[in-house]
Amino acid sequence: MVNELRIMNYLLTFYLFNFCLFNFLLYLCARKYTSMAIKFQYNKTSLQQLEKALKMRQRTLPIIKSKETALRLEVKKCKEEAEALEQKLQRQIEGYERMYALWGEFDASLVSLDDVELGVKKVAGVRVPVLSNISLKVKPFGLFSAPKWYFDGIKLLQGLAKTAVEREFALAKLHLLEHARKKTTQKVNLFEKVQIPGYQEAVRKIKRFMEDEENLSKSSQKILKSLQEKRKEEDAA
Repeated sequence: MVNELRIMNYLLTFYLFNFCLFNFLLYLCARKYTSMAIKFQYNKTSLQQLEKALKMRQRTLPIIKSKETALRLEVKKCKEEAEALEQKLQRQIEGYERMYALWGEFDASLVSLDDVELGVKKVAGVRVPVLSNISLKVKPFGLFSAPKWYFDGIKLLQGLAKTAVEREFALAKLHLLEHARKKTTQKVNLFEKVQIPGYQEAVRKIKRFMEDEENLSKSSQKILKSLQEKRKEEDAA
């Protein structure tokens, strides 16, 4: 009986020592553990906060991905538009150069940009400018003294000026959309590859710690209870 009590005392001491050492080491080394730049503590409050943050990011990720897809389509569309305008502008410049070679006396300063009206619309949650209207100004000239082809030259210059403005506007719009697309892609990668895995890892570590702590506590209680029962039996004997 005495040997059994000694063994029970030894086991109880061993479990209690390991339990205390386990908690002490966690306190020193992992009281505020950082996983993927996520700080947390080994308690229920921290676990609830992490689970809440994790669920929020898991719900938000599909929305951000949809936004990224929409922006990619808009960027592609805007890029094609800018390329088409560039080609159109080159054709108009070539037409003007041919006209100028034939009609060297034409005054190119007759046509100038007067005003550009802009609007704003949202594309996938991003505010982008919209080209509403382009106003051109034509200087007065002698209708009767000017050659007949002057009107063709003015028309050609007006078309060239409008296309040039539209192209520059399309390039500026493309820059804004591409910037928004890059920022959205960065956010998707942050959520998908860094934060969500980091929060999941932190939640697993806290749950594992709490389970280990509970198991050690239960084991210690069982040994203590068994020891108390042995002592009662010894006293009764």
